[in-house]
Amino acid sequence: MKRFLIFVSAHLFLFLLVIAYQAQADHEEWNINKFEKLVYARVSGEVTHGDSLNFFIHINDDCDRVWNTFTFYTYEKPGDIKQLIGKHIPIRINNQEETAEVEAVTPFLMGYRVMFSIGTFDLKKYIHRLSDFYNEEKRFEIEIIDGVGFKAAKYFDIPNNNWKLDKLVPSLLEARELCKTIEHLDS
Repeated sequence: MKRFLIFVSAHLFLFLLVIAYQAQADHEEWNINKFEKLVYARVSGEVTHGDSLNFFIHINDDCDRVWNTFTFYTYEKPGDIKQLIGKHIPIRINNQEETAEVEAVTPFLMGYRVMFSIGTFDLKKYIHRLSDFYNEEKRFEIEIIDGVGFKAAKYFDIPNNNWKLDKLVPSLLEARELCKTIEHLDS
């Protein structure tokens, strides 16, 4: 009888483990919100959930441009971390080396949240190009890498993250439509 209970308990545990893993693997939640004269769409990272990939759409651009940013949380606390603001830091998006500008460094939990800008683009062209890139590559991963005079490990304990972008196009088109509902209030 004892062996039977162990057998049933082990199978029940494995069943629940598989269900929990499957629920997590299929999870891609986009947050779309309006704030004053802009709308943003955000998806959380898979490595560090608190890292986000963000898309900001502003009414002043007639809701036709998107500013793409991402954040990385770091537990590292070098005394000069704020000097990164305004610097272009080397990154790798999948296998392509690029740079991203550090927009902000703010204290967060027991470390810092660093916000990077990829750039501002024509919304429809960019999201379709990014979607095609994601569908071809089957992933969207950003890694902060070493560069001239820059050591990633000094500032970032986890230098990479990836995001699911399966719902990128419908999420950003929804955000664009929400942006178009904002009233133009000229001061």
